[in-house]
Amino acid sequence: MDLTYGHHLSATIYEYLLENGMSSDEYHWFLQNHVISRCVMGNDYYVANENLVHADGSISQSGEIFGYYPITSEYFDRYKLPVMHTETNYDDPQAVAWLKKEWANVHHLKHDGVPLIGFTWYSLQDQVDWDTGLRENNGRVNPLGLCDLDRHIRPVGRAYKKLIEDWSRHLPAENHILTLCD
Repeated sequence: MDLTYGHHLSATIYEYLLENGMSSDEYHWFLQNHVISRCVMGNDYYVANENLVHADGSISQSGEIFGYYPITSEYFDRYKLPVMHTETNYDDPQAVAWLKKEWANVHHLKHDGVPLIGFTWYSLQDQVDWDTGLRENNGRVNPLGLCDLDRHIRPVGRAYKKLIEDWSRHLPAENHILTLCD
């Protein structure tokens, strides 16, 4: 992300990149050509995002240890960019509780001064073979959408609609956010 957002790297990481084929000119190219990506920082958060790295180098899922709020706070402190919570979802029946928790994290960040410009549940409809990252064609429906594949709204879809109804009066659109991209 440092290269994407034109942020100077630590000496250790810079040396690593040089030792593994990146030239000094290429590094400076990233520092000079990041303007398009500097408008908004979008980040996803799923329960599978956090992992443990074991002493032998193996990795396993840890579940949620930190959560969206502290991780996104660190990103904002580093990059000073407006944030959009770009993706999240969870299997039924925990989906509604997950939605409420993620919304609470977003609201907490906004309350603490982080310029949050959006929140997205992914996806509108259930996914097919999402459990394999679309790498396998199994035809398995994953119940992650706001609606099922027949467009019947799920409980999480109703909860998302209620969030919009409840909060739209309290969180007016911040149209000035686009001026930050200049």
